[in-house]
This record gives sequence, structure tokens and C-alpha cells, in this order.
Amino acid sequence: MNKAILIAVDDDPQVLRAVARDLRNKYGKDYRILSTTSANEALETLKDLKNKNEVVALFLSDQRMPEMLGVDFLQQAKELYPDARRILLTAYSDTDAAIRAINDVQLDYYLMKPWDPPEEKLYPALDEQLDEWMSKHVPVFQGIRIVGYQWSPRSHQIKDFLSGNLIPYQWLDVESSPIGQELVELNKIDVKSLPAVFFEDGAFLLNPDLPTVGERTGMRAKASKTLYDVTIIGAGPAGLAAAVYGGSEGLNTSMVEKRAPGGQAGTSSRIENYLGFPNGLSGAELSRRAISQATRFGVELLSPQEVVDITIKDSYKIITLRDGSVINTRSVIITTGVDYRSLDAPDIEKFTGAGIYYGASTTEAHACRDRDVYIVGGGNSAGQSAMYLSNFAKKVFMVIRKKNLSSTMSQYLIDQISNTPNIEVLGETIVGQVYGNEKLEEICLENIVTNVRRQEKAAALFIFIGAKPVTDWLKLDIIRDDKGYIETGRDLLKYDSFKKTWKLPREPYLLETCSPGIFAAGDVRAGAMNRVASAVGEGAMAIKFVHEYLAEN
Repeated sequence: MNKAILIAVDDDPQVLRAVARDLRNKYGKDYRILSTTSANEALETLKDLKNKNEVVALFLSDQRMPEMLGVDFLQQAKELYPDARRILLTAYSDTDAAIRAINDVQLDYYLMKPWDPPEEKLYPALDEQLDEWMSKHVPVFQGIRIVGYQWSPRSHQIKDFLSGNLIPYQWLDVESSPIGQELVELNKIDVKSLPAVFFEDGAFLLNPDLPTVGERTGMRAKASKTLYDVTIIGAGPAGLAAAVYGGSEGLNTSMVEKRAPGGQAGTSSRIENYLGFPNGLSGAELSRRAISQATRFGVELLSPQEVVDITIKDSYKIITLRDGSVINTRSVIITTGVDYRSLDAPDIEKFTGAGIYYGASTTEAHACRDRDVYIVGGGNSAGQSAMYLSNFAKKVFMVIRKKNLSSTMSQYLIDQISNTPNIEVLGETIVGQVYGNEKLEEICLENIVTNVRRQEKAAALFIFIGAKPVTDWLKLDIIRDDKGYIETGRDLLKYDSFKKTWKLPREPYLLETCSPGIFAAGDVRAGAMNRVASAVGEGAMAIKFVHEYLAEN
């Protein structure tokens, strides 16, 4: 946490040096000391400090300065830092001005020149003022700040990206946050350019795309090596496990992730059936631990970065990324997982990111405090989201097509939901339509048995329905089933196209696709178990087959 700042302003360099010296001698261990001979320079510095979210505890200003009077400087400084203590340095002839300033700028104290010895004439007064400031000071957030509109899809996208990558941030709704409004006014930002992302060094980006935010926060989007032993596409549980095992076993390993580590599991507020964690853990925590392990073993993570194509040259695989750069690798593991299906109801797309969200319950939960929210879906992800949202929302309604949750959800979650008074399951019901102006305001619920429709107010709608494999990006002729899942191992033998193209004397390895050296693991693979533990197991297993493939090539 940065130290609070004491600022001294005096146009006489000799006096200023003496003030700064005395301040450092007494307060240098606990505060940062800034000094300047220019009141205008001090005011410009304050704007920069405000963007950096720095804290000013006290101003000490001379009264008679050529650029402006000390009381005028303190008046302008007060607008930026109203809680800082304000002290005026005056000569005997200026005491009347100092006394008037007590009312005009709410001056906290004035000191007569000279102040020698400081132990008697300076420090006691400053100690009293700083003690008073400290008693009321609430430490400010240190880190990235996002200023935007709560119901802006781009604001949601940036919040979701940062939280998914475990980067702390402070959300400032420009319509309700005085700090957000102040930053907009201070930097003369057109509200049409929001969201604005402020960084700790005071710089800010207006309406940035995710790669720009990622680059600014220190993420790597470019490969550093000319050739890798294995490249993993997707950093869900399967991909993270493959990265940990690949790196720990000496393979030169890279991993490419489009958005944030963890995949769908990474958005889970609580995973309670993962081996070795009797109290459960969040998907974000599981991802954080896995990324730390992989990084420790030298794995290179490229994120946010997207793969758009894989081509094969001799026995090498060339991976083309969204920005046009390429990764050369000897083998590939595809672990892109699955994504939620879109809800088929009028105007869903209109409010996506503005009250309607796919997953993302942890990101937007605080906006739902003491309001009614709806969840569509009856699987474990929906149940975990309902339990998490119940801590914030007035009421959580789970909308499911089936009569109850028994056939789609783990029993431990069903028991928790039934014992949570502000969660209600709406069985045999669908969302027929959504309504609102700039954001979601109401939804239409339809009972599929009675066909009775009713319209209800809704602060948010979270969608967790079904899953579709993330394989649309694949241009390479990789065999997939009729739902788009990648076929691997002996299951490939039933396809005539496989028999025509596979020319090796051996059968494909258990997790190998129809293209030698390209493997699939986790939920993207046909026949996968759709559990975090099984995905982790497949990721580890894929590395075993990578070793065998590399040994024969």
C-alpha cells in the first residue's frame, strides 16, 4: 500500500528546502514528501495523483506566492482532495488573511514564519492535524479501476475478463459513484467513450479491447520461442493439467487461452465435489493454483490470444493466432472445452451483457443485491450460481424445463438449494421473452404444461443451458461427431474418412485425433465425462501420449 503524501508549496526555494527537510526528518518514514515552488505545478501534480488513486494527507502552503495566493491554491486543492488537512504558512503581516481563510477555505491551521525550532513550533501542530486526518481516513483501493455504466456490455466484458484472470479491480458506476464522476470530469472524458480503465500509474484507456487491457496488465500474447514440444489450446481444467504435467516432465510447453484460465469451471463460485478439498473451492482459486504450478514449471501462457487455424507441414504443426502471428510446435492438445448454448427467446441478444449473462454470476452479483434474479438451467453450474447469488439477491428463481432438479444436478447441491429460503425452483417453465429499454427489466415466464404466461420484474438473468463444443474455429479436417465434439482413439475407426487418411501402422492413441500428433482432452472430446476431475485426468493422460508420439517422431 502506497504511503499518504504531504505536499509543501513555497515560491522561495530556500524556505521550501527548509520545510521539506523538516518534514522528511519527522515524517519521512510514514509519509511521502512532495515539494514545489510552483502552485500551478502542484495543481497539475494533484490531477496526476488523483488518476493514480494516491492519497494526500496534508497541504502546507505559503500565503504570498506570485502565481496565486496560498488560500487560492488551497481552495483549488480542496476540490481534488477535500479530506486533506490544509495549513497556511504566513508572515506576521498576513495573519488577517489566514484568519479569514479559516472560513473561506476551511483552513485547518496556520503557522507563523519562522518555525524554528520545529520540535516546538512545527511538529506539534502537524502531529495534531495528521492524527485528526488519520482518525477519519479510510484506505483507498490500490489497483485497476473501471469507470463505466453498470448495464454496458463492454463494461461487463472488461470486468469479466479481469476477474477471470484473477486481476483485482474496483468498479465505479459513473451514474452512482462520486469517484467515477470525478475521474470523468477531471480528465474531460466524453461519457460516450466509456468504459475507462485506470491503471496504477495514472494512465487510462477508453473503451479498450481485451488484448489491449491484457497487454497493459502484463499478459503475454506473443510466443517467445521458435519451436515448442507441445502447445495446448485452451486453459480449462484439462488444459491446465496438461500444462502442469508437460512442464514438469521437461517438455517445452506453451498454452493459448482466448479469455481467462479455468474455462467454465473457472466461473464456478464453489466446487464442492473435487477430490482433496472437503470444504470446496472456487473455480477461480483452482485456476490460480494451476496457473502458479504451470508457471513454476516454465510453461508459457499466451493470453488473451485466440487460435484461428492449425496447419501441418511435414511433422510440424503451425498454429495461426488472431493477430496473424504463428506458433511452431511438434504436437498439439486441444482443450477448448464447451460453451453455454444461447437461450432461444426474443430480444435475448439485445440485453446480453446488460442484465443477461452467460455464467458470470460472480462478476455481476453485487449489482443484484436485494433484487430478484433468475437463472435458466438445472445443472451443477446453475446450482452453484444460485447458491452464490442467494447471498446477494432478494430472491433467486431457477427456471427449468423438467419438473425438478433430480435428474440433472448433484444431490449435495439439490439439498443445499432446498434448504436455502430465498431460492425457488420453477419447474416445467421456460423464459418466453425478455423486456427492457437499455437493460433487462422484465421477463415472461411460460409454464410448458399449462401454457400460462406471466410477466415478472428481473434485475438479471443468468443462463446455464446445455453445452456446445468450442470447435467452430477448426479449419483442419479433424473428424467430429454430429454435435461438433472431436472424435479420438478407437472411436475414429467407425468413420470411413478416417480409414482413407490414417496411414500410420498403429491405431491412434486413446486421446489422439485423426491427425497424428494432435490430441483432444476434456469436454471438447466426444465421450468426455463432463466433470472437472475427469478433465484434469484427461489433460494429464494426453501428455503421456504426447511423449509416445514425440518418441516415434
